[in-house]
Amino acid sequence: MHRSLRLLAALGAIALLSGCASPDPTGETAASASGSSLSGTVEVYAAASLQRSFDEIASAFEQQNPGVTVSPVYDGSSTLATQIGEGAPADVFASADEKNMAKVVAQAPDPQVFAANTLVIAVPAGNPAQVSALADLARVTTVLCAPEVPCGAASQTLLSNAGVAVTPASSEQNVTAVLTKVAAGEADAGLVYATDVVGRDDVEAIVPAGADAVVNRYPIATLTGAPNPAAADAFVAFVLSDAGRAILADAGFRAP
Repeated sequence: MHRSLRLLAALGAIALLSGCASPDPTGETAASASGSSLSGTVEVYAAASLQRSFDEIASAFEQQNPGVTVSPVYDGSSTLATQIGEGAPADVFASADEKNMAKVVAQAPDPQVFAANTLVIAVPAGNPAQVSALADLARVTTVLCAPEVPCGAASQTLLSNAGVAVTPASSEQNVTAVLTKVAAGEADAGLVYATDVVGRDDVEAIVPAGADAVVNRYPIATLTGAPNPAAADAFVAFVLSDAGRAILADAGFRAP
């Protein structure tokens, strides 16, 4: 069956279950109805910025499909795309931008955008370097994502649009590494996604001018060589469902 048809079928199944299921205090009926035909492991390669929301999505998906275990791998999208291109046994790829998804078009011919994100300036709690705008990043110790990583490409665009030149103290391979250095006080500031700072008290976020003009769109796809294509399609369908989008919205992601 063509992947798009499988996705439609999976989405239909989720909608049917959510609309027709009756209360079951034991949860046994829901577990039986929601995923009894799916089993095994689904290997999900996802951008580092998705970790918190995808951990929650994976848990909710496993509850609906008790025979399936979600095994996530989080890293920079460029790193994951390289691994997929080299034959990594992934079932699903969720990238932080469309450019890196396009690198694996042979393995992911039918991606669908499911979320969007923008950048903020992250500073340690208390903002000891008194950073208030993009121009300040040129005078303080700043860490950025490497240019080939989606957050790095977006950072370069944001800084270029503002006419600000920054020589970073380090260029990291994923946005988590940038935030870790800022939170630890190893840097005065860094550019990260708005979703990365939600719910944290060890960093503060400053929304820079022009942030809304630089938007990362996140695509997801079942890979053509997926070891577990049925579970992979169902996972993608869950991410695209109302339940998946609600989890993403709670984490601060924008609608695509």
